[in-house]
Amino acid sequence: MGGERIREVLYKRGVEGILIFSSENIRYLTGFSGSEGFLLVGEGEELLMVDGRYITQAQEEARGCRITLVEKGIKGVAAHVSPLGLKHVGFEAAGISVALFEQLREELEGVELVPIKEELERFRGKKTTEELTSIRGAVDIAERAWESVLETLKPGTRENELALELEYKMKKEGSEGVAFDLIVASGPRSALPHAQPAPRSIEEGDLVLFDFGSCCRGYNSDETCTVVLGRATKEQKRVYQVVREAHDKAIELVRPGVMLTEIDAAARGHIHEAGYGEHFGHGTGHGVGLAVHEWPVVGKDSQDVAEEGMVFTIEPGIYIPGWGGVRIEDMVMVTVGGCEILTTISKDLMIVK
Repeated sequence: MGGERIREVLYKRGVEGILIFSSENIRYLTGFSGSEGFLLVGEGEELLMVDGRYITQAQEEARGCRITLVEKGIKGVAAHVSPLGLKHVGFEAAGISVALFEQLREELEGVELVPIKEELERFRGKKTTEELTSIRGAVDIAERAWESVLETLKPGTRENELALELEYKMKKEGSEGVAFDLIVASGPRSALPHAQPAPRSIEEGDLVLFDFGSCCRGYNSDETCTVVLGRATKEQKRVYQVVREAHDKAIELVRPGVMLTEIDAAARGHIHEAGYGEHFGHGTGHGVGLAVHEWPVVGKDSQDVAEEGMVFTIEPGIYIPGWGGVRIEDMVMVTVGGCEILTTISKDLMIVK
């Protein structure tokens, strides 16, 4: 899928080959879905190296590459690379530990190893039609599961029970797994942006924050819905409205050529003007694809612009310690004239009775 893109990186960095370590990039380039492998991309071919656990799987899944059995990890990789006579080899800097890099450098004595980071983070940024089909599939699975689980929400239900049921429902609907550790946080715990579901009984009047995503053919979804169980207070309605307006203002700006910092500033500025600026501490969004958090980053320090084909989240939030929190998250795809919202659940305030 990304052969031409990766070879552009090859030529740009002036290396004869690039060693890829991350499972996401290996899957993107070859179709191999195993959790461990090594890929060498050269000018003439791609060499996929896997151990005995994955050799049959690689032969069944991988396309456009030569497959070989490798033993002893990095030492085995070096044994396959050394005979090729390469003098300048790039490596995926974000996909390898310092310890493994030191071993690679020792085993490939005489080879100049060139760290490549930014280009390998970006080359999956624009999604193809095939990728979008998988992302839409993941969204559909997750949303159907969430809507089913929401029907079971009532006073006395525990956060961890809901999270477990949501994971079960997604897998039953066809998800390959969860995109990340699901978040179900209620009452004061909803002020924890990455709360782990707890055995807390949800009470009448609680804010309940659900952050969930499924996986379809390797591609992930990511969506957050915050609801109120019972009757919403004026303050809950106000905070929710501020977050909703920030969410909408950010999405209105999404179109090709717009700086991602501008999109972040639209959401962040609105929350600040409403008096809640100190309670929004994370970025406004992130890319989603084979990894649930990938390039680009929609934040105040981003140097990138929106480009047609990008898929990322818009997820402003307000988190007030001791009171609770609201986050509203949708996935958007940048189109020629603006954007398409890929997630479909209404973000109007939902009161569950």
